[in-house]
Amino acid sequence: MPKKKTGQRKKAEKQKLRQKNIRTAKENRSIVDVPCNSIMECDKCKRTQKNRAFCYFCQQVQRLPQCAHCGKVKCMLKTGDCVIRHAGIYTTGLGMVGAICDFCEAWVCHGRKCLQAHACTCPLADAECIECKRGVWDHGGRVFRCSFCNSFLCEDDQFEHQASCQVLEAESYKCQSCNRLGQYSCLRCKICYCEDHVRRKGFKYDKNKPIPCPKCNFDTNQTKDLSMSTRTHKFGRQGTGEDYGDEGGFSYGGASGFSYGGGGGAGYSYGDDDDDDQEYRAPYEPDYDDGMEYFLVWEF
Repeated sequence: MPKKKTGQRKKAEKQKLRQKNIRTAKENRSIVDVPCNSIMECDKCKRTQKNRAFCYFCQQVQRLPQCAHCGKVKCMLKTGDCVIRHAGIYTTGLGMVGAICDFCEAWVCHGRKCLQAHACTCPLADAECIECKRGVWDHGGRVFRCSFCNSFLCEDDQFEHQASCQVLEAESYKCQSCNRLGQYSCLRCKICYCEDHVRRKGFKYDKNKPIPCPKCNFDTNQTKDLSMSTRTHKFGRQGTGEDYGDEGGFSYGGASGFSYGGGGGAGYSYGDDDDDDQEYRAPYEPDYDDGMEYFLVWEF
């Protein structure tokens, strides 16, 4: 019979599990929840933008800057890891800041932990929009990630990109290496793979985890679980309009006019807008219903 757990052991296991969940939540934190990508309203021009050291539109310094790492606007640590000691005094404004991050363009407080850790772990270090190729310093909006391919997006292109992200580069759902149906799809490469070609030789795969893409190492998903669509090509000439006549014919208007009369005669006219329409008569063809007999002679 197993030994009964004591109350102290139960408490220690709960605390261990809670700390593990906290660490996991920090690693899987959404980019819209980090302090360096939070919403800020300028004190002078009243425009909404991303958290910045200076306003993107009027270059005004904010009255209450927010730390890009811990998110605080007021330092209340009497005895902490502050680089600048302020015992018994609560600091706000420029008295709280210690540096400006080169990646996210936001203030970092004078805490030793924030100053040492933020530059290496900044979530906007390589935040370049995949559509317009603009970085944080080139636009004033917030930064987002695509929910399908996990790429960076600016505030202007996030909806347009995600609406067309689940479109394959190919014209069918077949595997790129063979002719079988692709069971796995990479949302970053826009390629389908079958069961045999999605796995690489000599690579050890983890159990109960998505299979990485053999090309870009991004996690693949099953095609049946996605609303994937293929790329379509529309061929043909796009005209300015069609006008159907009363006699069953039609006319097509453009730089050069074309008209076909389907009522009485079997003629058509083709010409430019400046020239007069000239009737075209087909050459004479014999009428096979005139009562004469025609024979076909084969020569060998």
